[in-house]
Amino acid sequence: MTGEHVSDRWAEWRRQIPLPEYHSRWERMAAEGKATHGEADFIGSLRPHRVLDAGCGMGRVAIELNRRGIEVEGADLDDDLLAFARGDAPHITWHHADLSELALDRRFDVVAMPGNVMIFCRPEHRCPIVASLAAHLQPEGVLVAGFSLDSRPEALTLAEYDACCAGAGLTLFERFSSWERDPYTGQDYAVSVHRSR
Repeated sequence: MTGEHVSDRWAEWRRQIPLPEYHSRWERMAAEGKATHGEADFIGSLRPHRVLDAGCGMGRVAIELNRRGIEVEGADLDDDLLAFARGDAPHITWHHADLSELALDRRFDVVAMPGNVMIFCRPEHRCPIVASLAAHLQPEGVLVAGFSLDSRPEALTLAEYDACCAGAGLTLFERFSSWERDPYTGQDYAVSVHRSR
């Protein structure tokens, strides 16, 4: 997927990654005995009744949450990825949507962005995405995002992300360096939990 509505970084990723191979990657990892559901473990530990997987891609996390009995919906801009999600779990509601303009008629206990969503969106869409997702939270709901931190000139910093969250009425509640809740002390990956006021 390319075009003015996606970032250069996402277009680069799509050019490099064969989608069928990426889709089967997680099954291969599970067959090798590797843990593949750290994000779902983390989100599930928050005990939500209803979750929105924002930037759900092929639906791996949403499908696992659904398997655990959590009501979940997914949304993504890339319809090619959503085709895999629909094929694997047609019973789940999947939304083809730009997260910066998302307007669902439902609210969620947790809105999660587990797949580096924030670094793959266009820089000018970062705060609009956060604002849009914050508007889909129940009172006292939480926005959870995990993304890499790098040294690219346009790289998203935690200070910038926190500022977007503050502007959307969210307060930092917890931050870790992994989905296993390892403490964050400046590593190159962060999992942030912001709570609606």
